[in-house]
Amino acid sequence: MSYTGRCECGAITLAIGAAPLATRQCWCRQCQTLAAGSPTNNAIFPAEAVAIDGPLASSTWTAASGNTLTFHFCPACGTQVYAQSSARPHMKTVRFGVIDQPHDLAPQAIIWTQDAPGWAVFDPALERHPRQPAPPPSPPQD
Repeated sequence: MSYTGRCECGAITLAIGAAPLATRQCWCRQCQTLAAGSPTNNAIFPAEAVAIDGPLASSTWTAASGNTLTFHFCPACGTQVYAQSSARPHMKTVRFGVIDQPHDLAPQAIIWTQDAPGWAVFDPALERHPRQPAPPPSPPQD
């Protein structure tokens, strides 16, 4: 399985050579701030499977989980590309919006539901977590 992607202005390109370990919709307050009040939709990949070309800027802060999160984005157009947690440096959490369409990605779970606004609508078919769930398992090593 592979994916490609790019930021809005095309300065950043991605090549992802693996299936996602998990896909999640996140309603934490930081994601809501980044997504103009909505959740972010993310695919978690093994870090080594994500190749990025182009200059990235980053911002780092402490998340509600207590982990340090670093968000990487295009400095020219501001497109969010991926996030990485200090607790899981072997994984990159790539934003759905930066992955080229068409793709087969859809959230499998909704996380940080306790932070969602009262008007948020959750797909009843998806697993839900009020806070940060356990990380997805790493793929088996060959």
